[in-house]
Amino acid sequence: MDDHSPRADAPAPTGRVYETPPTERPITDAEAARAANLAANEHIKIASGYLRGTLADGLLKHATGAISEDDGQLVKFHGMYLQDDRDIRAERTKKKLDKAYSFMIRLRIAGGVVTPKQWLILDDIARTYAGNALRATTRQTFQYHGVIKSNLKRTMAAIDAALLDTIAACGDVNRNVMAATNPAQVGAHREALKLAKDISDSLLPKTSAWREIWLDGERVVGGEDAAEIEPIYGRTYLPRKFKTVVAVPPSNEVDIFAHDLGFIAILDKKNKLTGWNVTVGGGMGMTHGETDTFPRTADVMCFVKPEDALKAAEAVMTVQRDWGNRKNRKNARLKYTIERYGLAAFRAEVEKRVGKKLADPKPFTFTGNGDRYGWVEGEDGRHHLTLYVPSGRIKDVEGGPQFLSGFRRIAEVHEGDFRLTGNQNVIIANVPAAKKAEIDALVAEYGLTNGAGALRRNALACVALPTCGLALAESERYLPDLVSELEESLASHGLQDEDITIRSTGCPNGCARPFISEIGLVGRGPERYHLYLGAAFDGSRLSKLYREDVQASEIRGILDPLFADFAKNRQPGEHFGDFVIRAGHVAKTTNGPDFHARTGALKPAA
Repeated sequence: MDDHSPRADAPAPTGRVYETPPTERPITDAEAARAANLAANEHIKIASGYLRGTLADGLLKHATGAISEDDGQLVKFHGMYLQDDRDIRAERTKKKLDKAYSFMIRLRIAGGVVTPKQWLILDDIARTYAGNALRATTRQTFQYHGVIKSNLKRTMAAIDAALLDTIAACGDVNRNVMAATNPAQVGAHREALKLAKDISDSLLPKTSAWREIWLDGERVVGGEDAAEIEPIYGRTYLPRKFKTVVAVPPSNEVDIFAHDLGFIAILDKKNKLTGWNVTVGGGMGMTHGETDTFPRTADVMCFVKPEDALKAAEAVMTVQRDWGNRKNRKNARLKYTIERYGLAAFRAEVEKRVGKKLADPKPFTFTGNGDRYGWVEGEDGRHHLTLYVPSGRIKDVEGGPQFLSGFRRIAEVHEGDFRLTGNQNVIIANVPAAKKAEIDALVAEYGLTNGAGALRRNALACVALPTCGLALAESERYLPDLVSELEESLASHGLQDEDITIRSTGCPNGCARPFISEIGLVGRGPERYHLYLGAAFDGSRLSKLYREDVQASEIRGILDPLFADFAKNRQPGEHFGDFVIRAGHVAKTTNGPDFHARTGALKPAA
């Protein structure tokens, strides 16, 4: 077998051609999908009429705040999730009431950049329809929580008025494309943002369903040929979600190794872009107890010139479209495709679709995946202020920071733009030197500088309870209290200023990317977590399971001896994630199924 052959045990690529049983009449796509034993979501997509389903009719059913189960899958492609308040679910069930349904709405904002005018409209939406809160997400966009069904179309119309949309923010498509936000590297950031927007636009679904359903647009008249309606995706779109990011070294704040597809800027000595390293096969989600599911860090596959980047992005995604697993959604992400076929065979197919041989990757260095806080001056003399926003919740806190009101006042006078980071923070960008004092005064007036310590600045949490239907444990509502406990522990060992990444999720789906944080908590049940250690500070290496089913009350006690050992025995410049491996507390994880191997792990702290 040559270097470009698929692995011997890899199944043949299925593409969008289904196995069809003998029959005396032409069979439908849905019948073919069932015959091929495809996952249930494939049937839903086939029957949806290009993501329409019965959503338009479901919005008119006022007896319930929900929509049908199949439409609940389709509405994700429109940027929404149907949720309910799990805090009061049991109480309402006891009273024989319907669940307290509402929708989470996520925007598509490639690169996370919005104008002050757009910010003001998004603020209005938060105050009118979403409980006076706007959330910056780990995917560098905004989402609203608590929007009831009767307000969906009003909310979407308001989003459209801001010249924004929610198309493909969720679902089995290329989702919101993230881009580096480093304000000091103006030219490189401009290139990264342009590529992110180009990829987002190029890989966007072409169906007119979104505008028809939410804005009462007219249906485009024509045939039902998939090649005409969805020239890239076809009738069944992708096997699973697909996430793309663009990074500019030395910062990896977009966590490029956690995503399906990535582009790493390669700069010359004058900080001019020469091209992009392409990464493939990253992803965080897994299922507890199922070792054939696992998080994976992406491989650095090749180097492309700037003019080939967009073509390479489409090629990677279409290979996944055709080679991905459509029978088992738990093994449908690109990371499993890479594991099945091997990187060499995957790269050969990408090169075939690009139409040329691609160069090998170029050297690069990442130094971390956190944000730069405070003021930074860019190469063009403009100034940029990064503010810490706990869990990305832009709301007014009683007795605390007034994030919603404060950012609104800033937007009213700001002449530049706002940038969201992958760490859920906000950058007030492109501020003229003469406006800095005015911005600083508003930041102080609304308490937007809250003096967060090093650990808290490097903390991420998913939403989890009460709205996420997948959550097994608390995350956003729990992590701040845990960080307070761990800050006391770190301070007792003289480590209060040490940058350590810590992330928490309520389930193993991994939305806050806990498997590439130095301390990772993954919900297992009420007040119970798996504790992971040993990821790289720059997000390039997975962690390893250190303790199973840990009670929340036990976490500080487990970590304190490790902090003490770290303070006493660390080497100069050594990060916590590297230390716990060198000291033998956990084994080093390479990739793929090795994530579950425990050799050398679970060694008690000294």
